[in-house]
Amino acid sequence: MITARCLCEGVRFRVSGPLGKAVICHCSQCRRASGSAFACNAPVAVEHLEFEAGQDLIREFESSPGEFRAFCSHCGSPIYSRRVDRQGTYRLRLGTLDGDPGVRPVCHIWVGSKAPWFEISDSLPRFPSVPDPA
Repeated sequence: MITARCLCEGVRFRVSGPLGKAVICHCSQCRRASGSAFACNAPVAVEHLEFEAGQDLIREFESSPGEFRAFCSHCGSPIYSRRVDRQGTYRLRLGTLDGDPGVRPVCHIWVGSKAPWFEISDSLPRFPSVPDPA
């Protein structure tokens, strides 16, 4: 069980199941939503999230057709994103987690639109967009 929270601690939740593969996303939307060079996200099944407080503080913004980014309406912390074509799965913002999630990033995606002022300095695989799932 991993606990998580937003910056103001108004939104608090627990992750009771496994996280999927963590990725570092450099797309312009993740950069803008995080206010940083990238966002680190991992999928989790909705049934493995238990909100302890603040679910009423969460607001969603449709950043592109069918994709919603959720954030705390009080402090603005990004919490998760979800896609209508992937019902039952949220992409958690790993920066919200209090402890070690037990997963490590496996790759960088959308490096074709990464911030020009940021240099990737690790040896993880890099993809110009989203890698082919095959």
